[in-house]
Amino acid sequence: MKRTAATALTALVLAAALTACGSDDSTNAAPKKKTPATAPGVPSAKGTAGAEASAGIPPKPDAAMRLAYIRALTGIDPDIVHGKEDKAVDRGRNQCQTIHNFPKDTSKQARMAEMRFTSPKHPQGFGKVKAAQIVVAVHTNLCPKF
Repeated sequence: MKRTAATALTALVLAAALTACGSDDSTNAAPKKKTPATAPGVPSAKGTAGAEASAGIPPKPDAAMRLAYIRALTGIDPDIVHGKEDKAVDRGRNQCQTIHNFPKDTSKQARMAEMRFTSPKHPQGFGKVKAAQIVVAVHTNLCPKF
């Protein structure tokens, strides 16, 4: 009984599929227009920057801001940057989002900095005191308007 029902169901599905795939061979049918395949839109730099700004992520710093920021981090502990300036800038911009989202919660800002800023020698972060100093360096140099 189960095999008969399964066979009948399969036949029904195939019949429905064939009916849906029927062709129109009439001469009166207008030719179908082909729509060109398009790749999904790539967001513009302006759109991305606007989305980041509304999320609390500042634009990438200019050369002078970047240098001041890297110097501030190195002054706290040279291992914070550990030769990876681009990574330190990205982490700082992300830290700005935390500062933006929790402007009065300095303990949360420091906790997030401690988790975010790590290095091979400091995989658990740099401790609470240095994390608080990192927050000040980020806020001062990358996102002073928050």
